[in-house]
Amino acid sequence: MDKPSNNNEDAITGTESSTGEFMIDFVTLGMLIIDDIEFRPPTPPVRDILGGAGTYAALGARLFSQPPLSRSIGWVVDKGSDFPTRVSEIIDCWDTGAVIREDHHRLTTRGWNGYVGSDDTRLFQYKTPKRRLTANDITSDLLLSKSFHLICSPTRCQELIIDIISRRKAATPRNGIYTKPLFIWEPVPDLCTPDELLNCTNALRLVDVCSPNHSELAGFMGDNGLDPETGEVSALSVERACEQLLASMPLQSYALVIRVGKEGCYIARNGGRKRRDKPGNSANQRKTHIHGGLQPDTDMEALFAGLLQDEDGAIAREEIEVDPGTERWIPAYHKDKLKVVDPTGGGNAFLGGLSVALARGEKLEDAVAWGSVAASFAIEQVGMPNLQTNIDGVETWNGEQVSERLDDFRRRLNLDV
Repeated sequence: MDKPSNNNEDAITGTESSTGEFMIDFVTLGMLIIDDIEFRPPTPPVRDILGGAGTYAALGARLFSQPPLSRSIGWVVDKGSDFPTRVSEIIDCWDTGAVIREDHHRLTTRGWNGYVGSDDTRLFQYKTPKRRLTANDITSDLLLSKSFHLICSPTRCQELIIDIISRRKAATPRNGIYTKPLFIWEPVPDLCTPDELLNCTNALRLVDVCSPNHSELAGFMGDNGLDPETGEVSALSVERACEQLLASMPLQSYALVIRVGKEGCYIARNGGRKRRDKPGNSANQRKTHIHGGLQPDTDMEALFAGLLQDEDGAIAREEIEVDPGTERWIPAYHKDKLKVVDPTGGGNAFLGGLSVALARGEKLEDAVAWGSVAASFAIEQVGMPNLQTNIDGVETWNGEQVSERLDDFRRRLNLDV
């Protein structure tokens, strides 16, 4: 998955096709949703806010794509009869490769958001029927994208990838060269449960990046992922769960990027790992374990018990051959919590930035930096950041240039600028 890192300026300028038009770098299958948000009094509610996982993911990719490169960002915008004019104006000014579909016989997908509890837990419910996207909604142009962002259940993830690959192969000329796109999977929270762990591992063999948040990762493991003494996110639990998932998929090369809110994110990637042979292990015995995901008859307790060898719950590495990969915590961009106005959509924007970075040849750690910067712009206000163009024709978002914020963050991480 990792390719030689491009110069940052070259990566952001993108690639033109032979016709002079920019190739599609990124497509999200997340939805656009118009949100109404009710805050705790005395803060007044807000209405008709542009939102939805697909919108924030498109924003994350768009931040690094000044026109005309903005046309390389693909997504589907479903407009109902009630679609607000002001929201249309925001979408139009982004100048993306959006597929706009208008249907005056239905309402736009809308959601209600409210805050409850002492920790201001955000609740969500649909106010109108949702229009979920499928592989059949991807136009022939978007089908050629270098990367796809999927937000769905483990089973649907597998179905979407199989459908996209099948359609893409069918569209490849007989003498042409088929290229496999990157798949970045964001699991939906409701199905991050132990019952879905088998489906999760089988989805992992098809994706390039899987990115749950810390709570969703813990949910697959039947845990809450919190330190019992402090109630804060347990870094050890995050690292342990990643080790377990990586070890359950020997010889599969993919990355886990765990989003941990204000703590940033944790990257875990191997180039494929396998258990060292022990005396008495035959080649036939080994073959049953080196490909694909877990099987329905896999003894999960025995598998994970075998991985947790020491008193701290760490994997006994002497039992595993490890292809040098990546294990690293990367902090969030904003260190000042007062900069965070509304965290909604931050994770989706993160994955939009990460996806387009990988599509343009950035290494994983650099791509995570892109994602972190994208998230920082998404959470500085309710709704979308403010886009303007300065007198030199350079875009600014909330008054700042994205490239300058990225350079600042890369210096903080000791990455090459």
